[in-house]
Amino acid sequence: MESLFLTRVLDALRSGGDEVLFVQDGVETGYGQALELVRRMYAGLPEGGVVAIDAGNRPETVLLQIAAQLRGSTVLLVAASASAPDRLAAVEAAGVTTLVAEHAADWPDGDARVTSLDELVDQDGTDPAEVPGSVAVVFPTGGTTGTPKLIRHSGIYDGMAHIFAPDPAGPGRTLLIAPMTHMTGNATVLGAILRRESVVLLRGFDAGAVLEAIAEHRITSLSLTPARLAAVLDHPAMTSTDVGSVRQLSLGAAPLPPRRLAQALDVFGPVVGQGYGLTEAPMIASISAAELDGRPERLESVGRIVPGMEARIDDGEVLVRGLSMMDGYHGSAPIGDGWLRTGDLGRFDDEGYLYLLDRANDVIITGEHGTKVYSTVVENALARHPLIRSVAVFGVPGDDGEGERVHAVVVASGELSAEEVRAHAREFFGREHFVPSDVDFTGALPLTAIGKIDKRALRAPFWAGHRRRIA
Repeated sequence: MESLFLTRVLDALRSGGDEVLFVQDGVETGYGQALELVRRMYAGLPEGGVVAIDAGNRPETVLLQIAAQLRGSTVLLVAASASAPDRLAAVEAAGVTTLVAEHAADWPDGDARVTSLDELVDQDGTDPAEVPGSVAVVFPTGGTTGTPKLIRHSGIYDGMAHIFAPDPAGPGRTLLIAPMTHMTGNATVLGAILRRESVVLLRGFDAGAVLEAIAEHRITSLSLTPARLAAVLDHPAMTSTDVGSVRQLSLGAAPLPPRRLAQALDVFGPVVGQGYGLTEAPMIASISAAELDGRPERLESVGRIVPGMEARIDDGEVLVRGLSMMDGYHGSAPIGDGWLRTGDLGRFDDEGYLYLLDRANDVIITGEHGTKVYSTVVENALARHPLIRSVAVFGVPGDDGEGERVHAVVVASGELSAEEVRAHAREFFGREHFVPSDVDFTGALPLTAIGKIDKRALRAPFWAGHRRRIA
C-alpha cells in the first residue's frame, strides 16, 4: 500500500503546474518546477539507507526530503541549532549512508557518501519507480538542555495527509521563518504543499523582513515563537504595516507572556492561536482566539489537549501519549502506548485548559528551605511592566554555594533601574523569594536557531566551576 502522504504530495506537485509554490529573494518556483527538482534529486540518490540533509531554508531542502522518501530512505534532518560535534554525532548515531549538504566541504570524511545539493540538482531527472508504503524522518532534539537525542517519526506524516487540505477560501500564502529541518518548519512547508499554497521563504529571522513580507506578499499564515513575536510587535514599522491579510498567526515553542498575547490579539485581530508540542509529540494542546475572547485568565494557558492525545500531571510534570507521538528514540524500543515525560511542569484548570509553569530543569531552588521558584511565572510577572520588552529569568549560584539566586536579564524600552524591576516583582508577588536578586540589562536576548530564548547560554557563565542541582 502506498504512503498516503507521498501520494498526496506528488498529486499536489503534478497538478500545481505553473502555480507558485516557493518565493525566495524575488525568485519564484512553480509546482511543476518543484516536481522536476524532485525527479532530478531522486535520480542521484541510492535506494534505501539513511539520507542526512544539512541545508537552510531553500526549496531544494524539502524537495530533497521528498525525493529521499520516494527512494525508501529514512531521512535525518540535521538540526540548524546543533554544534559541529553534535551534528557529527547525530550523523554517526543514525547510521547515515548518504549525506547531502548545502556546503559539503564543511563535513569531514566518514562512512557516509557526502554530496552537495547542487550536484544532485544537476542530474537528469527520472520518475519514481514506485511510491513506498511509509516514510520515516529522524529529528535531533533542540539541544537546549544537552546533547540532542534522535527522535523517529513516521505516522505523523500520513496524519498530516488527512489533516491538510486546500482551503475553500482559496490558496493561502504561508511565511516560513523556522528552519525546514526543525519539526515546526518541516510541518509548515509540507502542510502548505498539501494545501496547494505558496510559501514565502526567509533564510533567517528579522522582524522588519517579516513585516515587509506580510505586506508585500499578503501573507495569510505564519508561525512565531514568543521572542520573535515580541520583536515584531516592538518594531517601528509595526504601526504602519498592513497585516490585514493574516488569517492565522500560530504561536508556539514556549508559553507566551499574557501581556504579549493580548497585544498580538489587538494588533492582528481574532486570528491568533497558541499551541503546545514537543519534537517527540508535535501536537499536544492548542487554544484559539475564540477561546480567549472575554476570558483574560486563559491568556496564560496553552489550551486544551487536542483530539487523539491524552495528558496527565504526575508529581507536577506533564505526561502525554497518543496519535502524534514519535515512534521512539533512535536505537531504543518503540514507545508504544506508554506515557512520555515532557520535562514541562504544569497544571489543568477545571475546564481542562493546560497551564505550563516551567521546564523542570529551569526551576530555581532558592532559600535555606529549598523553595521552588518557577522561572516562567516570574518572567510573566515582570513582562507586565510597561517598559520591559522581554525578559529571561534563571537561577545562578547562591552565596553559600548550595542554593540559587533568582537572576533576571531584561530588555527595556526606556529608562529602567534594577531596583524598579525588583520593586515591580515585590509588589506583584508579595513574597521576597520571587524577587530577582540581580538584574542585568541587555539590548537583545540570545535565541536558538528556532527562536527560543537560549537560557543555557545565559546561565553558562555563572555556573562555570559549579555543579547545578536540577529540580
